[in-house]
Amino acid sequence: MQTALVLIIIVVALGFDYTNGFHDAANAIATTVATRAMTPRAALLMAAVFNVLGALISTAVAKTVGSGIIAKPIGNPGLVLVLAALLGAITWNLITWYFGLPSSSSHALIGGLVGAALAASHGVQWAGLLDKVVIPMVVSPLIGFGVAYLFMLGLLWVFRRANPRKANRGFRWAQIGSGAAMAFGHGTQDAQKTMGVIALALFTSGHIHTFYIPLWVVFAAALAISLGTYAGGYRIMRTLGRRVIQLTPAGGFAAQTVASAVLFGTAHLGLPISTTHVITSSVMGVGATKRLSAVRWGVAGNIVTAWVLTIPMAGLVAAVAYGLLSLFGL
Repeated sequence: MQTALVLIIIVVALGFDYTNGFHDAANAIATTVATRAMTPRAALLMAAVFNVLGALISTAVAKTVGSGIIAKPIGNPGLVLVLAALLGAITWNLITWYFGLPSSSSHALIGGLVGAALAASHGVQWAGLLDKVVIPMVVSPLIGFGVAYLFMLGLLWVFRRANPRKANRGFRWAQIGSGAAMAFGHGTQDAQKTMGVIALALFTSGHIHTFYIPLWVVFAAALAISLGTYAGGYRIMRTLGRRVIQLTPAGGFAAQTVASAVLFGTAHLGLPISTTHVITSSVMGVGATKRLSAVRWGVAGNIVTAWVLTIPMAGLVAAVAYGLLSLFGL
């Protein structure tokens, strides 16, 4: 029974990873497509490839998710907890994808873990949650907004006398590189969460005796998120690439460059931040250099609302899923 439950968790976790890929595909390529630096399909293919490379580079975030959010689950009840967390995260991913809201798959998963743990009367590492999730969740978008604002001002000053047509052509080429960096950063963050959950299930069931990320888990998660990315996320791409602000090639380059730098730094520290939060706030920072009214704050407000709701709503769905799974004798 336990082995079967582990297999179900692995399949569901990879399904979550797939939904993460098409849900968050927009993070890496929306600005590249919006400024016509690349066609949507070419940009998706590039994002899929660099997602794999990013997922293979580090497992620091995976270890944080797998061992730093909740206390170690034990046996069959622990596996049910992990399964319920995944179901909560997937459900919230699909809801926000349907409405075209770029919410955080990462925080949906973390909210699912916390909600399922509370429903199971299982220990939550509140200090770790505060230090490694809540504080970075608040600080990283502020950094993205502020640095993108300053970086864009610098670009405008440096290229103030440049021929606009030539400058736009150059920044479209540069966006291919910044889009690849963004996809790489997405791989260092988002694929890691699924690795952590699968490793947690293996550790809980005794299939591995110390917590680490097996190589096959790394490759499976990298492949799943890349397939999901290639499947595309056009609803969210439209919101992020066009509805928040009309981006120029220079603005798209600035937003992607700043966001990818934030992702690299936090992945190195093992902090599971949201790719969505960082790129969206960076886009807003770029837009604010024109004038504050250039940012469509109504759309931005809807996005922020989805951010705020993600952890509690995913947690609520996970708690309900845990109750139903327990009711059916799992």
